[in-house]
Amino acid sequence: MPKGRPNTMNNYGVLLHELGLDEPLVTPLRERFLQPLMALLYPDCGGGWLDSHRAFVVKYALGQDRELGCHYDNAELTLNVALGKTFTGGALYFGGLFQAPSALARPLEVEHVVGQGILHRGGQLHGARPLGTGERWNLVIWLRASAVRNRLCPMCCRKPDLVDDDEGFGDGFTREEPTAVDVCMLT
Repeated sequence: MPKGRPNTMNNYGVLLHELGLDEPLVTPLRERFLQPLMALLYPDCGGGWLDSHRAFVVKYALGQDRELGCHYDNAELTLNVALGKTFTGGALYFGGLFQAPSALARPLEVEHVVGQGILHRGGQLHGARPLGTGERWNLVIWLRASAVRNRLCPMCCRKPDLVDDDEGFGDGFTREEPTAVDVCMLT
């Protein structure tokens, strides 16, 4: 089977589309449950317009990836669910939006609990503290709204220059012009 890295920062994990789980599992989850919830919680970030995703499972363990440095996601919104196993440490920490100069002056730490998920804006700075013991597996779904990202790329903050991609959802960009929505911005 093909095996791509889940993202540029994690070395251990799997992309769910490589397992054939996008259409039967993740797409219905996004369309039926996550999109209506995000429309209520994050209407200003395209929460009501989520039309694609990138879903993957990452693994943290001693001798492998133990932590994740401060970063922001290639997504309008992110769901991160601790799937298991038994572990200590590895708390998540959150700062402000990546455009803010003092975004990590006072980070908020959140213990990751097996069976619980955390929702946050993709542009929010965050990371994972080092794992103390055990092994942790996380399901991460980057939720994307082409109505937002077609106007402003969440990674470079410029109008995107699109290239064709035959795999997955092409990072959530579309060549069609979807209904416009306001874009998250700092004031």
